[in-house]
Amino acid sequence: MNGIPVPGTQTLTWVARRTLLVRAVLAAMLIVLVLMVALALRRPAVRFPSALPVRSGDMVVLDLSASISSDTFSRIGETLRKLVATGGRYGLVVFSNLAYEALPPGTPASALRPLIRYFTVPSTLTPGVASAIPTNPWANSFTSGTNISTGLDLAHRILLADHLRRSRVILISDLGDSPDDLQRLNQVVTTEYGPGRTQLRVIAIDADPNDEVFFQHLGNAAITDAQPTPQKPTPPPAISPGALPLGPILGIVVTLTILAAHSLWSARLRWDTTPLDRHHG
Repeated sequence: MNGIPVPGTQTLTWVARRTLLVRAVLAAMLIVLVLMVALALRRPAVRFPSALPVRSGDMVVLDLSASISSDTFSRIGETLRKLVATGGRYGLVVFSNLAYEALPPGTPASALRPLIRYFTVPSTLTPGVASAIPTNPWANSFTSGTNISTGLDLAHRILLADHLRRSRVILISDLGDSPDDLQRLNQVVTTEYGPGRTQLRVIAIDADPNDEVFFQHLGNAAITDAQPTPQKPTPPPAISPGALPLGPILGIVVTLTILAAHSLWSARLRWDTTPLDRHHG
């Protein structure tokens, strides 16, 4: 007995394929979300001690003038270690009496690690003899004086050129500026930094109180005093279990809800195979 042709079956075939495609996409989304949750739970949350007032995307301005002492060098090295530990992305401007861009904005913090050795003062075995300050690559080029304005001005212009309006400038310095630069420094800070302009944060490294007062009077810079280099090695970052990833979990719940609703709404079409004579019996 030949089957009876039913009009419109091609439309039903297209609907069945669409339903299969939607369910496949939802199932794939569900698998991806589950994998994201599993990876997030396996990755420990790291808490770094002595957090610096920095965030990823900031432009770091580093003082390399010859006036800074061995203790200041050590504190700069410790500050760089903490920056590397954040795992963020930064730009770097180094300055003395001149300034230049050492790392462009958005460079991974790991690129700062090679600089740490230039700010690690070796211990001495001879009592009363000061440790020699390491020679950095800029020692013979432009470390003869200190013009903080050059570093801040260059950092500001780099951020403007790259259209990074939300990035901040982090000045790491002992704040011992040249007397001839004070007027220019005051002009740069008051015109280029502050509310509605580039934000400035200062990490003072073994700074003279009078120099800190000068920056505080400018009114546009938040100052943080860097802590002395610890006598003992910096403890490793504290590790805690990974935080519960609420975003992927919420995505799983939503995907399951949609999948269940779609299954109910597009229930599988079943043909009635009961013989016609039974319907009339």
